[in-house]
Amino acid sequence: MSAASTADAPSQAPATDGETVNIAEQLTQMAARTPDKRAVVWTAGRDRSGRARYAHITFRQLEQETDRYAHGLERAGITRGTRTILFVTPGRDFFALVFALFKVGAVPVMVDPGIGRHQMRRCLSEVQGEAFIGVPRAHLFRTLYPGAFRSVRVAVTVGRRWAWGGLRLQDVRTDPWQPYHPVATHASDAAAILFTSGSTGPAKGVLYEHGMFDAQVRYLRSHFGYAATEVDLPTFPLFALFDAALGMTAVIPDMDFSRPGSVDPRKIIEPIVDHDVTHMFGSPALLDRVSRYGEAHGTVLPTLKRVMSAGAPVPPVVLRRMHTLLGPDAELHTPYGATEALPVASIGSREILEGTAAQTARGDGTCVGRPMPGLDLRIIRIDDAPIAGWSADLELPRGEIGEITVTGAIVTRGYHDNPGATAVAKIAHDGSTRHRMGDVGYLDASGRLWFCGRKAHRVVTSAGTLFTVPCEAIFNQHPLVFRSALVGIGEAGRQKPVICVQLENQLENQLENAKTRPDTAALRDDLSRIAASHALTKEISTVLFHPSFPVDARHNSKIGREALAVWATAQVRDEP
Repeated sequence: MSAASTADAPSQAPATDGETVNIAEQLTQMAARTPDKRAVVWTAGRDRSGRARYAHITFRQLEQETDRYAHGLERAGITRGTRTILFVTPGRDFFALVFALFKVGAVPVMVDPGIGRHQMRRCLSEVQGEAFIGVPRAHLFRTLYPGAFRSVRVAVTVGRRWAWGGLRLQDVRTDPWQPYHPVATHASDAAAILFTSGSTGPAKGVLYEHGMFDAQVRYLRSHFGYAATEVDLPTFPLFALFDAALGMTAVIPDMDFSRPGSVDPRKIIEPIVDHDVTHMFGSPALLDRVSRYGEAHGTVLPTLKRVMSAGAPVPPVVLRRMHTLLGPDAELHTPYGATEALPVASIGSREILEGTAAQTARGDGTCVGRPMPGLDLRIIRIDDAPIAGWSADLELPRGEIGEITVTGAIVTRGYHDNPGATAVAKIAHDGSTRHRMGDVGYLDASGRLWFCGRKAHRVVTSAGTLFTVPCEAIFNQHPLVFRSALVGIGEAGRQKPVICVQLENQLENQLENAKTRPDTAALRDDLSRIAASHALTKEISTVLFHPSFPVDARHNSKIGREALAVWATAQVRDEP
């Protein structure tokens, strides 16, 4: 049974393939409506007391900057269809360059530096970028691996240029200002290549189209009620780009965007207070740090009315702690999706804390809400092989766990120059493309989607299949457990299930201060008894303690279960 709704669909229909649409026009419209409103605010230093000093650019100024860069980029040879690798620090230049690239019809290519040199080099080599715009460190990386960038014919340095040559940013900024009319791209034209996080396999280049970006903006505006008067604190650079299209002020925090799980909470709280921020995005790891600090220091953030978090399930305890910082009418939203399809579903913290959290605790999975209006979400039987075309026998009835699939205006059609990955992830369905999320879950009787983990992480034993999120929730109820991760050892079909446990950070610090250590033998016995008492976990008899789980580079929240499985295999092998 499918889950699809059009009752609350966005007022404007999605752009069709032949329709002219350029996502940069959204910025142009906002500059016309609110020219003097601050578009981007960033930290421009600190005074002697350590307080931040800020600078900003208005929507009119940002629009004019994009025009200046668009003229210069075109003159430099970056034009319609030019794949342009972009490594620029979030801020004024980042916004201006991205929208300038959209205006000329070029295709910006963005990848997280945190995925590591080897994977980043592989990704960018596959893209065959024709232009490279980056800060000096990015250009140094390019010179170290010339083979991966032999296709680059235009290089622009944002900052001090050294021996690698090419243009400087000021060389492509045209003065005086002249309007630049965006290229008449179509809804199906390539707009950007955004790489997945690579947390469950090689990072893949997702091909975004102008029509998809346009649909995402409409979904965000209609579903979450964004108003042009709002001020946003985006802690994930790509999400910040939506602010300009939505007419929201983006306040860029002073943080290392590649390490949100290690953020200084004070550098998140400070700009929220200084700029009366009304909305923020934060990964579960970032919100965990901010909420711990805020709760401990009695922090109150009354202007925040909406907080969004994605990248991994947000533990209910983090939602509860965050609410202690917020006003009575504020809401935390945990939208579900992926780089290939976002947003797919969403749920608010009140519905979680007042209802679904109890079900999650008993192993029902994590409720991620109802599918977005106009999307067609269906659960299909689990299969690791490609599925070329849709057939009715693929779909499972409500209540059964299978792979989550979706089709609609926000769904990408494929990966850049990667037919193998596209074949595995896409299903042709009535003239459209259905995306296989790679996640498992089910629809309940009321049409809500429940997430049960990654398909690749399921543990298949001789007795049946165990899914990560439901099983881990049983162990996570123990007060000494910060988080747990189910992994399988051995051959699929005969795997040995192992639960890896990371202890509560605060407790570990208290115990260290007291010069004592947790009695892991007693704790292991406790967790083994818990496992034996639940039908979902009764097969799990091996408990291992890990000091700090590996996590993804993008959000620092997805557990690196592949790496944990290797570690667990060695631990079990070395046991006496």
